[in-house]
Amino acid sequence: MKRAVEFYSEGFKLCGDIYLPDGLPPGEIRSGVLLCHGYTGVKDLYLPDNARVLNQAGYAVMTFDYKGWGESEGSRSRLAPYSRVADVQAAMTYLGMQPEVDENRIGLYGTSYGGATVSWVAAIDQRPQCIVSVVGIGHGARWMSRVRRVDEWFDLLERSKSDREQRAKTGDSQMVERSEILLPDRQSADLAAAARRNNPAAVGTIPMEYVDDTVGFNPEWIVDKISPRPILFITSDNDRLVLPEESEQLYAHAKEPKKLVVLKGYGHYEVYQEPAFTEVMAATLEWFGEHLPAR
Repeated sequence: MKRAVEFYSEGFKLCGDIYLPDGLPPGEIRSGVLLCHGYTGVKDLYLPDNARVLNQAGYAVMTFDYKGWGESEGSRSRLAPYSRVADVQAAMTYLGMQPEVDENRIGLYGTSYGGATVSWVAAIDQRPQCIVSVVGIGHGARWMSRVRRVDEWFDLLERSKSDREQRAKTGDSQMVERSEILLPDRQSADLAAAARRNNPAAVGTIPMEYVDDTVGFNPEWIVDKISPRPILFITSDNDRLVLPEESEQLYAHAKEPKKLVVLKGYGHYEVYQEPAFTEVMAATLEWFGEHLPAR
């Protein structure tokens, strides 16, 4: 069962969905899992599949759009990583208010840039009891520079500096093609394009301020603060968009209990497709089952 919900973060109305297991008896409460989308994702892109599997395992699940994404209020299409952290915290509060959810048993699941977001949230907020980061990012500058030639990286930094100065003078950031900042990898770009083509909320242009935002948000700096709560990192040895070293470094900086799962042969967007999706969710369910049982 799915129901649309609205809640507030920093004064803005955000839109989300609550997914409940079929046949959940009245009055019975379950552990809740909050799903967090990535860099330019929306709640209806990929995440309903995760919700379905988690529902089948007995969990109550929530998805939502950050400020300025989907139908949520706020400045459109911004990354605003620290504001996203506030959105996740507000969403956790709202999920815990649901009559079907035990507010003391909340888990976080973040995919791609959402993996960075949930790692940061769990480090500064004691409420998440179990965390999963899938093909996540640990250090913004390292990630953005590794997928570019050296000249391209320095050119991007120059463009970012000019845009920073323009924002200081005018308050506006230059809108650019999404692919200029989030480089498409030939390996699985077609899969991403096909998924986005069928979603009217998916955007094609984003502000140049994404560069500054990305460089300034590095969850590996504080991921060690999550312990003693458990965190799982899932990556793929053939991810060419978010290299596996991002999850590896997050894992290296985290403290126990922690686990790193490295899938074999899949590209970044292939983790949302079979057969990789089943492998991702099998590892996720095992981790949640061990550290955050549904009942």
